[in-house]
Amino acid sequence: MDTVTNTVAISCAIAVVLCAWQVVNILWVRPKKLEKYLRNQGLSGNNYRFLYGDMKEFSLMVQESKSKPLSLDDDDGVLTRVVAFTHHSLQKHGANFITWAGWEPRVTIMDPELIKEVFAKSNDFKKMKPTPVTKFIATGLLTYEGDQWAKHRKLINPAFHMEKLKNMIPAFQLSGNKMLGKWEKLVSSKGSCELDIWPDLEALTSDVISRTAFGSNYEEGLQIFELIKEQSVLVQEAVMSIYIPGSRFFPTKRNTRMNAIDKKVKHSIRGIIDNKLKAMEAGEGILLESNMKEVEEYQNKSHGMTSDEVIEECKLFYFAGQETTSSLLVWTMVLLSKHQEWQSRAREEVLNVLGDKKMELDALNHLRVVNMIFHEVLRLYPPFVGMYRKVDKDITLGGFSLPSGTQIELPIMNIHYDEKMWGHDAKKFNPDRFSEGISKATKNKVIYFPFGWGPRFCVGQNFALIEAKITLAMILQRFSFELSPSYVHAPHKLLTLQPEYGAHLIMHKL
Repeated sequence: MDTVTNTVAISCAIAVVLCAWQVVNILWVRPKKLEKYLRNQGLSGNNYRFLYGDMKEFSLMVQESKSKPLSLDDDDGVLTRVVAFTHHSLQKHGANFITWAGWEPRVTIMDPELIKEVFAKSNDFKKMKPTPVTKFIATGLLTYEGDQWAKHRKLINPAFHMEKLKNMIPAFQLSGNKMLGKWEKLVSSKGSCELDIWPDLEALTSDVISRTAFGSNYEEGLQIFELIKEQSVLVQEAVMSIYIPGSRFFPTKRNTRMNAIDKKVKHSIRGIIDNKLKAMEAGEGILLESNMKEVEEYQNKSHGMTSDEVIEECKLFYFAGQETTSSLLVWTMVLLSKHQEWQSRAREEVLNVLGDKKMELDALNHLRVVNMIFHEVLRLYPPFVGMYRKVDKDITLGGFSLPSGTQIELPIMNIHYDEKMWGHDAKKFNPDRFSEGISKATKNKVIYFPFGWGPRFCVGQNFALIEAKITLAMILQRFSFELSPSYVHAPHKLLTLQPEYGAHLIMHKL
């Protein structure tokens, strides 16, 4: 009996030692080896700090930067407020440097040729796998890889073909008229009024998503949007610190609420899908229709998406479609409020090209000045300020040898503001730089990618731009606008780039 007991005790002791070594190796030995390996290749950066890496410094910089609103004329302050940690690291270490996302090394890339290679080789440089926390916001096409990504991309692509988008224009206008009708009532007595346009633009883009995705209206999807908005705040709080495996099971107040929201969102979307399947006969429900056609063509459900996969794609469409377009519109109106000459140019073009005509895709394509303005707004205030990739095998990038597990940061906003790439006026609002198109403005370099680049560029890009173009044209036809004295310039990242204190403008009825 003593022999058996001793054997068990020794085995347990060995298991404990092995587990302890594994933890020490993951949290200290391996990161220090990787640090030395990357430094020997000429990459500078921060020293690895046990467990947290740079996460504490990152969180402190975010909190400090958020405490300081900006002047709209403070072109240098935008980076220090929105991407403080990356901006500080770039100033300290120069282009292409190492930071630490917990115990994993993150190499930030500023070289356009290396960025091009990362985007082009999507099978080697993969999207970051979502943690159980980030899964609460978006999975689906955004995070899938390999055959699963190819299958979903194939199924979803038809929903965003130009012919489909052309048929959505009446829905875009219907949602726009709803918002503008509200504004006209507010200004009717005095001819002008102060208005925080941010909540209305969020409601507008929510309305558009509901109409086009399910043929419903904003009220029917209201609960979903309110829940996703709350979830965004909770997820942003969670990602400010390292994710410890298994911590999602802790019965904390935040974990409990995130799980409850996720269940409610999925239940609501499933209910809308069940209620709206019949609407496909009338051409409504773009994601549902694309999936059903694939199943019918092959007479095999494996060729389509499962109901759970459809729900995840719809959840992603709700989040990404609504957040991206509302962000573009709000910063466009803020910048046109400051730069009245560009607002006048855009309005003149809209009135000349569209007049009182019915809005059609061909006419919208002739809004050259509006296109230039959108490109410049997306350069200065991209919805997503950075993109991330990860390698799951040892790989060479340019002259660097990156070990398996290395994260890669593509800092969109920092690159969009870089004077070496864009010239001395890189931080200034100058839509003229896009007068001859994106290729000419970028000199055919990958230095402008608000919607991504390469085979994994955003599938909803045209949807967002057409929706934004129609909305802005309708606004310019009916209103002029300027910044209110109460406007506070405080761009901040809540997953997407948003105005922290809203966007208070003075709207004038034309």
